[in-house]
Amino acid sequence: MKAHDISYSREELAWIRRHRRTPRRRAHALFCVEFHRTDVSLDNYKSRCTRMKLKMGRTGCFVKGQAPYNLGKKMPYNAGSARTRFHKGNLPHNTRYLGHERLSKDGYIEISVAETNPHTGYERRYVLKHRYLWEKEHGPIPAGMCLLAKDGDRSNTDPDNWLLIPRGLLPLLNGFRGKNYQAAPPELRPSILTLAKLRYVRGLLSKNKSNCLTEAVL
Repeated sequence: MKAHDISYSREELAWIRRHRRTPRRRAHALFCVEFHRTDVSLDNYKSRCTRMKLKMGRTGCFVKGQAPYNLGKKMPYNAGSARTRFHKGNLPHNTRYLGHERLSKDGYIEISVAETNPHTGYERRYVLKHRYLWEKEHGPIPAGMCLLAKDGDRSNTDPDNWLLIPRGLLPLLNGFRGKNYQAAPPELRPSILTLAKLRYVRGLLSKNKSNCLTEAVL
């Protein structure tokens, strides 16, 4: 059966508008008593207020200076919440401590060190372990340079296994433009590296670049 519209008189509509700040449940009860309306339910009353675009003026947000309702109260003890509640000094099960290591998606070992994370401000951050150990022995890596694993194993973090090379040499050693140094047999890697260095130096000389990089490569 199709529902019929509920009509309201001008006096009733004016009353609803005057009491728009009153909580809906209380306003509905007063309305029904005032006008002897038994055909208007609470939902009907709320719908009428919505159609009239009447708002109670509440945003649901705390206002400046408003005190929380539980200010000064202690959390009641109950066995359920007490069992799962965080306690002082508690750390999550997945907490990673200083010195923790992990494997990156590129096959490099990363280690947690006591350095401030520039992105989050946290007291520790992850860095490449091979680079971290190499710089402890040899100092910071110069601009335009990078490290190459001599044995092709990126997870080998021994500083003696890493060679300082110009970053521009990497394309000549990969599998696309070069001879795939990392996947080549150990006995061929020195030859592949030497040929890549010669090609790189030839490119520098043809572009009249400085001899500084040339000396660094050779």
